[in-house]
Amino acid sequence: MTDAPVTRVLLADHELPEEFRTGHVEVRRITLAPGLVAGPHTHNGPVFGIVTAGSVDFRVGDGPVVRLRAGDVFYEPGDERIGGFDATDEGAEFVGWFLLPTGVAGTLTPLT
Repeated sequence: MTDAPVTRVLLADHELPEEFRTGHVEVRRITLAPGLVAGPHTHNGPVFGIVTAGSVDFRVGDGPVVRLRAGDVFYEPGDERIGGFDATDEGAEFVGWFLLPTGVAGTLTPLT
């Protein structure tokens, strides 16, 4: 801890594609049952989030699987394959910020 009255820590910093224009943001609290396998999917815009309870095994594309726990932040690039966002045996809850063009609702498209 610090004696400073305010501490600011940068948790994530991601470049967005120049052609992407954010018209609105949907903020969602999402709860995953223990052991839920969300599997590969895509979103129609970038998603930023923070795990608020439990843990998930997270994978972007064919990259390494990373275990995210409460307090960890994540970024899912829009229209890029998310290899998994799977709840562990304890389940998980997270808050996600879905950046979207004006008039477009956020979607999750399962991949096989």
